[in-house]
Amino acid sequence: MLVWLDVDQQLLELLRWIDGQGLWSALWFLAIMALVVVFLLPGVLFTTGAGFVFGVLEGTLYVVIGTTIGACVAFLLARYGAGARAGAFIRRHAGLHAVTREMEAHDFEVVLLTRLVPFFPGKLSNYFFGLTGFSFRSYSLGTFIGLVPFSLHNVYLGSLAANLVSVDDQAVGRTPLEWSIYGIGFVATVVAVVTLNRIARRALARFQALPAEEVNP
Repeated sequence: MLVWLDVDQQLLELLRWIDGQGLWSALWFLAIMALVVVFLLPGVLFTTGAGFVFGVLEGTLYVVIGTTIGACVAFLLARYGAGARAGAFIRRHAGLHAVTREMEAHDFEVVLLTRLVPFFPGKLSNYFFGLTGFSFRSYSLGTFIGLVPFSLHNVYLGSLAANLVSVDDQAVGRTPLEWSIYGIGFVATVVAVVTLNRIARRALARFQALPAEEVNP
């Protein structure tokens, strides 16, 4: 539907405009990525678009930093905007309280693992984590590190699209070896994301199972 509405083209034009802002381009993109996270907006077009416009390394850096900033803002909004009321709700529900208590002892690991699961509701979890006793340092560090693999994957896809649609002589004249390297890189990123996803899901399942006997002591 986004394609039919030309939202993808409008987004691409926005990213190209940002890229033309010189030294301010990075700050513009970081601000937009942060707002996307805070307001729970779809971010995949921005992450792939970053690769299309900025390239793999620069695009990944901007996506990870911008997303981490947005996640930290959401975390702080939840902690200081609704912390007391939500904390009371959690304490009234013994099972939820036991789970969050166990998770708080492993806050960095839990946050890191949730970021490694591609389809985990990460934007909503930013607000949930803010309602727990997770330390801000562990949360922000786990978020930053955990975002790298999947962000790199999406940005890399965007950079591939840039090469495929480019009409300049350098792109058109790529050798079969160069395209083979791109293909191998694509497969490697997919395998890495799938592997990390499975590992993270298994680890999260173990964390969730730990307090089962503590819910009703």
